[in-house]
Amino acid sequence: QVQLVESGGASVQTGGSLRLSCAAHGDIFSMENLAWYRQPPGKGREVVATISSAGGRIWYRDSVKGRFIIDRDNHKKFVYLQMNGLKPEDTGVYYCNLAHGQLWPWGQGTQVTVSS
Repeated sequence: QVQLVESGGASVQTGGSLRLSCAAHGDIFSMENLAWYRQPPGKGREVVATISSAGGRIWYRDSVKGRFIIDRDNHKKFVYLQMNGLKPEDTGVYYCNLAHGQLWPWGQGTQVTVSS
């Protein structure tokens, strides 16, 4: 069983930057494609970015392209999301998990609030 712990969220103003971290506790990590998700207020969870097991293939949703960067450290079992040029529409709770298939249990997420 994998336990996910997200951190790094905060309240920032438009244009600010944050770096989110996700620690995975468990036996399986380095072989999995991972993703960052977010859940905006009153909306469903959406995929923000994905990264392949070795980091060679990355995907971003259109609204964050050029502003967010996903990366991972398989040795430390961390996945990161560098968020620059934040906008109010980036507000939400951010989670990490597998990119597809039967997902791991969700962590508590980390709250990102961007004010204009």
